[in-house]
Amino acid sequence: MAYANQVLDALGDPTRRLVFKRLRSGARSVGQIAETMDVSRPAVSQHLRVLKAAGLVTDRPEGTRRLYAVDPRGIQALRSWLDGFWDEALLAFKESAEREAAEEVKTMRTKKRKWHEC
Repeated sequence: MAYANQVLDALGDPTRRLVFKRLRSGARSVGQIAETMDVSRPAVSQHLRVLKAAGLVTDRPEGTRRLYAVDPRGIQALRSWLDGFWDEALLAFKESAEREAAEEVKTMRTKKRKWHEC
């Protein structure tokens, strides 16, 4: 849960979401990410640090610059956490449907018994 909170906090900032979105198409340098953004390169670097700490971004050196990319392991971990909500919802639905079906069977038996008594 702590990991999920860190990821959600990291993506909670609109500028970080934009930085992260720009990495969807592939690895980019800070300069490439910062192009046409209303924030400076140092600010983009800070946002990348937060995304990296949350496990959403990796970086690798290439010559004199670093290339940043989406870390699929971070995305998978977040997706697994979110899937837990779906699993809980499906289980609750199944239990509710089973209770309703059992009630319906009970009601049908009661009606059938009363009909035979007449």
